[in-house]
Amino acid sequence: MINDERQAVNGKMVLILGVTASGKGRLGFELARSLGAEIISVDSMKVYRRMDIGTAKPPREARDRVKYHLVDMVEPSDSFSVAAFFEAASDAIEQIKSSKKNVVAIGGTALYIKALLYGLFEGAGSDEQLRDELRARAETEGLTALHRELTTVDAIAAERIDPNDARRIVRALEVYRITGKPISSFQKQWEKRQMKHDWTIIGLRREKADASSLINRRVKKMINAGLVDEVESLLDEDRPLSRQARCAIGYAEIIDHLNGKTSLEEAIELIKVHTRQLAKSQRTWFKTFRDVNWIDIEPNEPAERIFDRAVEVLRVE
Repeated sequence: MINDERQAVNGKMVLILGVTASGKGRLGFELARSLGAEIISVDSMKVYRRMDIGTAKPPREARDRVKYHLVDMVEPSDSFSVAAFFEAASDAIEQIKSSKKNVVAIGGTALYIKALLYGLFEGAGSDEQLRDELRARAETEGLTALHRELTTVDAIAAERIDPNDARRIVRALEVYRITGKPISSFQKQWEKRQMKHDWTIIGLRREKADASSLINRRVKKMINAGLVDEVESLLDEDRPLSRQARCAIGYAEIIDHLNGKTSLEEAIELIKVHTRQLAKSQRTWFKTFRDVNWIDIEPNEPAERIFDRAVEVLRVE
C-alpha cells in the first residue's frame, strides 16, 4: 500500500473475523504488513505455547516480519479465560497505539471478539461443586446429553455453542442453575453497548461447501505437518494439559487415538466433523455482530483480490 493510502487509514483499528479456515489469517497479515501495523490474535487456543500445528498459528517467518500479540502467552497446563484475554488485549492495544502504529486484530473466537469490541459483560458467579457435578455428568452421560439439556433451558446459547465444547456447555448450564436465567440473557448486555474503540470490522464469508473443502484441506495439512507427533510431545511433558487445552479440536481427537479409542483415520474424520460444527457455531455467533463489512469470497478467489477488496473497505470507512 502506498504512503497516501496508509495515511488514509492511519489510526484506524481493523478487525478481521471469519470462521475457521476462511483465510482471515493471511488477509490480516498482508494488511498489517501494508499498514505498518501490529497484530492482535483473538483466538482462545493460539495463546498456548507449543500447540502450533493444531491451532494453525502463523508461521515463524510471518511472526518475524510482523509483530503478533497474544500468541504463545501461557503454558498448555494453564487455564485461560476471556477475562485474561481482555486484560492482555487491552494492554496490547495501549502498547501498539503508544508506538504510533495501527492495530489489526484477527480472530474467530466469538466471545473474545465480543470482549475486544464491547468489554466484558457482568458475570453470574461460579459454583465449583456444581461445575464438577456437570463435568462428571459429561463423562458418564456424554456431552450430547448435556447439550440437549442446554437446548431446553437456553436454545439461543445451545445454537451458538459447539456441541463438542465441554467447557462452554458446562458453564452455560452452571449459570442457569445458579441464577435461573439463561447465559444468553446476560450476554445480551453487549447488544446495548457501544464499541470501546473505533474499529473497522471486516468479515470474510464463504459458501458452506467451499468452507468445508478448505477445512478438509487444512486438517490434511495439519496431519502431514506432524500433528500426531506434536500431541505426543505435549502429553510427554511433566505438567498435564489443562482441560481447555485437552478439549481443543484436533488435540482431543488425537489424544483419543493415542489412547487407543479410535484409529488414526477415525480421528482425522472426527477432526473434520468437529471443525465443521465449530464453523457452524461461529456463523451463528457472527449473525449477532453489528457493523460488519462482509466480503463474500468466491471459491478459488485469489488472495490478492481479497486483499484489494479489504483495502477498498478501509478507504470507504
